[in-house]
Amino acid sequence: MKSLDNILELFPKTMWYRLTRSGLVGPANPITLTFSVTAACQSRCKTCQIGKRYHENPDIVKRDLRLDEIEKVFESLGHVYFFNISGGEPFLRKDLPKIVELACKYLKPAIIHIPTNALMPKCIEKTTKEILGIIDTSGSNAPLTIKPSIDGIGELHDEIRGVKGNFKKLEDTVKRLLRLQKENQRLHVELGTVVSNFNIDHLDEIEDYVHSLGVESYRNEIAEQRTEFYNIGDPITPSAEVYEQLMKRFSNKIKENTNSKRKLARMTESMRLVYYELAAKILREHRQVIPCYAGISNVHINFDGEVWPCCVLGYDKPMGYLRECDYDFQEIWHSEQAAEVRRFIKDGNCACPLANQAYSNILINNRTMLKILRNYLYFI
Repeated sequence: MKSLDNILELFPKTMWYRLTRSGLVGPANPITLTFSVTAACQSRCKTCQIGKRYHENPDIVKRDLRLDEIEKVFESLGHVYFFNISGGEPFLRKDLPKIVELACKYLKPAIIHIPTNALMPKCIEKTTKEILGIIDTSGSNAPLTIKPSIDGIGELHDEIRGVKGNFKKLEDTVKRLLRLQKENQRLHVELGTVVSNFNIDHLDEIEDYVHSLGVESYRNEIAEQRTEFYNIGDPITPSAEVYEQLMKRFSNKIKENTNSKRKLARMTESMRLVYYELAAKILREHRQVIPCYAGISNVHINFDGEVWPCCVLGYDKPMGYLRECDYDFQEIWHSEQAAEVRRFIKDGNCACPLANQAYSNILINNRTMLKILRNYLYFI
């Protein structure tokens, strides 16, 4: 029941976040930090233009926060619960283990999550081993989730991800990670799919393949237009009606396959069932179905030190720039600019199914939290 206990520990903070959103108190530390550690990415995905931008301007990586800058940021930020490492491609940073080491020292996260395009199987295996060693020796109890992306089977995956041979490297990466998972129970391997107009007719095939690999955790989220991805206007998002039908089928498969999984997998699957229902409703109704706490419960730090409430608003609604305030996160977090961004979100000027933020919103909302608990008890 440890995973359930961990979520219940967040309850006092969720009450404070509600007061913050109402304007009655100042912001506490977020529970979730997403840090895009680099602008570099080898992929040329149809749903994301980060890789294209990098290929056109490889010097952009010179703007990545240096390790000494990251240490100042983490020290000023302090404890968070979820630490999501993003990119670009995180494993392109040779000092990624050092970043995790700094996170364990200053952020003391309860969960560490790293996605990957799986284009460097040997590097991913070696770096993951090093990260696991750092977590083990740090005294942390945090599980480490590595999530390779799978957007199709065989050539379809390569076509969507924009790199020939990506699927074979994905298979190699998953095999290596699953071996590591057997050696170290702290490691949690999952696969993730971006549901787009390019693969909506292949999701059953993808999911069946994932389960055939012995991967316990599989998630998907809908392809979105985000300023972070430089893809505003790209026709990538399925209609609300199509997505809702897909998620109903996907939820039924989760219910069929969850009972035999580890506790952490059962808890994450319990949350995902709630998320899929919520995401479909947001797409259908174009509103914040439950209150959004972006910029309160969650924060996103971009590779160059710009602080965002979330990656969807990203460049459009920044909260501040860490290189302009001597890397003092709290100065930005308590600034008037940040308060203006929070008011923009509270007034319902945006609505999206961003998974990372939606999970926090779900935990803060009484009704959806009860749904998680109901699902979890069903799977025990």
